[in-house]
Amino acid sequence: MSFDNLGLDRRLLQAVGKLGYAEPTPIQRETIPLALAGRDIIGCAQTGTGKTAAFMLPTLQRIPARPGAIRALVITPTRELAGQIETFTKEIGKTTNHRCAVVYGGVGYEPQRKALRRGVDVLVACPGRLLDLVNAGHCDLRHVEVLVLDEADRMLDMGFWPDVKRILSNLPEKRQNLLFSATMSPEVLKVIGSTLTNPAQISVSPTATPIDKITQSIYPVGGQDKTDLLLHLIDKHRLTRVLVFTRTKHRADRVAKQLDRAGVRGAAIHGNRSQAQREKALDSFRRGHVKVLVATDVVSRGIDIDDITHVVNFDLPGTPEDYVHRIGRTARAGRSGSAFSMMSPEEHTNLRDIERKIGATIACEDAEGFTYKDKRMVPDPDREANPAPVQRPPAGSGRKGRPGGSARRNRRTGGTTGSGVNRNAS
Repeated sequence: MSFDNLGLDRRLLQAVGKLGYAEPTPIQRETIPLALAGRDIIGCAQTGTGKTAAFMLPTLQRIPARPGAIRALVITPTRELAGQIETFTKEIGKTTNHRCAVVYGGVGYEPQRKALRRGVDVLVACPGRLLDLVNAGHCDLRHVEVLVLDEADRMLDMGFWPDVKRILSNLPEKRQNLLFSATMSPEVLKVIGSTLTNPAQISVSPTATPIDKITQSIYPVGGQDKTDLLLHLIDKHRLTRVLVFTRTKHRADRVAKQLDRAGVRGAAIHGNRSQAQREKALDSFRRGHVKVLVATDVVSRGIDIDDITHVVNFDLPGTPEDYVHRIGRTARAGRSGSAFSMMSPEEHTNLRDIERKIGATIACEDAEGFTYKDKRMVPDPDREANPAPVQRPPAGSGRKGRPGGSARRNRRTGGTTGSGVNRNAS
């Protein structure tokens, strides 16, 4: 199927062609005809599958290109994601003559107020700044015809729902609602469900299933060895465009500094960085001026950069859903990618939760040639709930980082292997 078969008008087909889109993705094929018909939609698809085009193309066809009153409102949790939606909409708008503006925190109010005064058709916004502008009388939402909530479950996780509900109270009751996310929790549907009218539910892949083309590996490692292991993996695999996720802002800054001191150019991006700093870090990463971008989960769904070959979970995330979104930053647009996750002993429960959610066992690996100094826990395939501790081996006792040499019993075949613990064994 091509975009010609979805009911889009000539201007939008022309714009899509200029962007180089050859054929619609599954979420676009399922969503666009229903959205053009005016249906409310609950859309669930893996990250990197084209949700922005799925909701924005039919929205631009349904609203007039008449700057003055805001006709479409897109609410999203992060500045980076808001900026990417704005960029896509402005590219389409060059052909359709729609105007788009974006509002989010971390920057001055005045440029955003001026953009709103000039008139826009589509407003892309983060909840906090939008509510500030509405309360100050600078943003009129009374004429909104289409509301899009993008990454709605993430907004719930980040505590944005009180602001979102206040924003909804400023919208007309009669409107089209498009709800999109890579995962859709019952909590989100409970909060937003009462505002939807006979919604069409679209799910093009099982919830929280990582993209098949991502190779996933777990590296058991003590907490004190994580930075050294990261440097080892970057060197061994000759990584040139790698996205590293940490649990905290402080750790993101510290890891980026440690990489710099080791001669690996890196940059950190998180919620405490100003918008200018975040944009500079992203631009340096896109251009290849830095090979490692260290980030927190606040941007795990807001980074859309081509050719990220590897994602490294320096810390395992607190929720399985965040794991899916993190690793989804690689293997974009049909490409393949790899996800390396470091697991310290206290993170073993996180690993079990992730595997339970994705319905698969992640291969457990040892880093060839790396000397483990700190205690680590290697999950035992026979006793998953009680991982086996691995102590630092005595000097000269076989291969580095492995007690008793390189041979290890393969519980499925009865043989031995030197390639790490086979956690796929039954």
